[in-house]
Amino acid sequence: MPCLNEAETLVTCIAKALRFLAHSGIQGEVLVADNGSTDGSQALAEEAGARVVDIAERGYGSALRGGIRAARGRYVIMGDSDDSYDFSNLGPFVEKLRQGYQLVMGNRFQGGIRPSAMPPLHRYFGNPVLTILGRLFFSSTCGDFYCGLRGFERRAVLALDLQAPGMEFALEMVVKATNNKLPIAEVPTTLSPDGRSRPPHLRSWRDGWRSLRFYLLFSPRWLFLYPGIAMFLGSALLTAWLLLGPLTIAGINFDIHTLLYASVAVIIAVQSVQFWIFANIYGMREGFVPPDPWFFSLINSVARLEYGLVVGGMLLLIGFGLGVYAVGSWGDVGFGALDPERTMRLVIPSAVAIILAFQIAYGAFFISVLEIRASRPGPPVASNSPASTARAA
Repeated sequence: MPCLNEAETLVTCIAKALRFLAHSGIQGEVLVADNGSTDGSQALAEEAGARVVDIAERGYGSALRGGIRAARGRYVIMGDSDDSYDFSNLGPFVEKLRQGYQLVMGNRFQGGIRPSAMPPLHRYFGNPVLTILGRLFFSSTCGDFYCGLRGFERRAVLALDLQAPGMEFALEMVVKATNNKLPIAEVPTTLSPDGRSRPPHLRSWRDGWRSLRFYLLFSPRWLFLYPGIAMFLGSALLTAWLLLGPLTIAGINFDIHTLLYASVAVIIAVQSVQFWIFANIYGMREGFVPPDPWFFSLINSVARLEYGLVVGGMLLLIGFGLGVYAVGSWGDVGFGALDPERTMRLVIPSAVAIILAFQIAYGAFFISVLEIRASRPGPPVASNSPASTARAA
């Protein structure tokens, strides 16, 4: 149980959890991960029969991560210490864990949300929308990404190397478990109004934005690739059309000014796809993006440094060629006044080709930089360790 000034409800939660362990015949403990309480929660927890671990680093995720590391059991069930979850009814979680599932999520929408237990904004908009986005972005089957009551195999979750110090920790657990193909199950869970007299630590709009930000950072496809492809297709089509001449739609005339902005969109789109490549390489190496053999095949066959330099060189020649042709057109009129519509249809694609040439070439070099890995030697082995003895033998 993560704890930050939960003196009003902590003892009740501990009593319910201990009662469940006793009635179920389960050998276990109640561990309170205290995150700097100043209301005497630590002493109350110890008197109630819990083991208290002090977590110096502040944050919901820090408290949970520290508590999971300190836990002694094979399985861990985590839940908020505000008495909103019933710790005396954890049988469905234990049953699923014993069946081999490594993460068991509670689902409050299946189990029931009691009156006043969840603000309407969270119940009807925030949680459903963000859960739908999570399912879409990460191909997850979880129906309640934000349920605070969940059980898991301790060793499997520690192997996920969860890092988020704040409320994103709960999302990171679901996302990384899904990406690493851990067996995941859900059980109906009832959410009750918490027993505290003070407001909760959550902040609706701030935490909603943090959730969306987390989703985007952990899903380069939705952050960079899909918007980049959509923008490229639309802007490239419009650019090609306007290069041939003005375009009139519903009585509105689109000309070189629209061509300029469409060309800028082409540049941004290519940058977006490049950032998808960069983020994927880094994310797969750090473990928060699932390995994708198709992606690595694409990188090895298409995005090689030499290919990037060849494409960049070709675009540079095209850009300079169009520029020279534009200067020649200017010379035809004695370097005097030019027809903007004709000249800009040469200058704009020339500038775009030159920009893309350097962008693609530099991007190819950066991909090669990202693929450089430094060797990291493991920790030294003590001279009297079994490994050292075996090597000496």
